[in-house]
Amino acid sequence: MPFTFTPLAIPDVVLVQPKVFGDTRGFFVETYHEQAFREGGITARFVQDNHSFSGRGVLRGMHYQLAPFAQGKLVRVAAGAVWDVAVDVRRGSPTFGRWVAQELTGENHTAMWIPPGFAHGFVVLSDYAHFLYKCTTVYSPTFERGFRWDDPAVDIAWPRREVQLSARDVKLPLLADVETP
Repeated sequence: MPFTFTPLAIPDVVLVQPKVFGDTRGFFVETYHEQAFREGGITARFVQDNHSFSGRGVLRGMHYQLAPFAQGKLVRVAAGAVWDVAVDVRRGSPTFGRWVAQELTGENHTAMWIPPGFAHGFVVLSDYAHFLYKCTTVYSPTFERGFRWDDPAVDIAWPRREVQLSARDVKLPLLADVETP
C-alpha cells in the first residue's frame, strides 16, 4: 500500500504517511488515492480544496463548522513546516476538549486526517508554509465557529507563544462558551 495510516492518541485523528519515491531528479509522492484511503479507514468524500500561505509565527485556528456543513479535513504542507493541532469539540465524546498535534512539513510529506467534530489550527514554524486542505464540505461562514488558541481549559502546548493572529481569531471566545457539535 502506498500509505501508512496511524491513529493518534485520539484515534479518530489519523496520521497519513505516503510512500515517497526519490532520486537525483527530486521526488514523486501520491498524496491521495480514494481506494487506498478507504482501505485505511478514511471513507470521506472530498468536495473542496484550499491552499493557504503564511509566514513564520502565523497561527490559524482553532476553527470548525457545525452541521450540516461540519468539515472533515485532510491537511498537509507542500513547503515549509507547521505544528498542526486537532481538538475534539464533540460534546459527550470521551475525548471532548483533548488535543493531538503533529509536525507536518514539505519534507516529511505527512498528512493528517481531522474528521468532522474537531477544531483545527496550526502555527508556522518555518519562514513560510504552503498549507493544503482537502475538505469534505464547502466552507460556510454561517456555520463556522472557533475558540481561543490559548484557551487554558484546553491547554494546547504550542511550540511558540508569540504568534500572529487574524483580527477575527483575537476575538474568539473560550471553548466552554461556543456552540459545538
